[in-house]
Amino acid sequence: MRTVAQVIQTKTIQQVHTIEVGDTVLSALQLMAEHNIGALPVTENGKVVGVLSERDYTRKCVLKGRASVGTMVHEIMSRPVTTVTPKQSVSECLSLITDRHLRHLPVVEEGQLVGLVSIGDLVKETIAEQQELIQQLEQYIRGEV
Repeated sequence: MRTVAQVIQTKTIQQVHTIEVGDTVLSALQLMAEHNIGALPVTENGKVVGVLSERDYTRKCVLKGRASVGTMVHEIMSRPVTTVTPKQSVSECLSLITDRHLRHLPVVEEGQLVGLVSIGDLVKETIAEQQELIQQLEQYIRGEV
């Protein structure tokens, strides 16, 4: 099974946008809209301390009648943050996402944020890997290997 590092390398956009814990939710929403992304790792002093997603905004801001202008990121972000390392397998990440009902996993190496993988990234990689295996098995059955 492939690793998180391999998934990150195949992503068309590898840059990870972040938001600071003390920024406003409006700033986070503007950043997400500008880059067409659904979540941001939240940082404090360079360390990942949470994740802010569109789901967080909807459930903890909109449904509670809070204004995105006056609400700070730390008030609605998801925490504690679950992170993975580049060496972890796609399978391990899918298990984490499933068990903890997550959609995004920050990738951290030696305390530094090096990427972000989503459930979509992991499912795409799993499908590609299964298609590759099927092709290899078909070639084996036909005696081509």
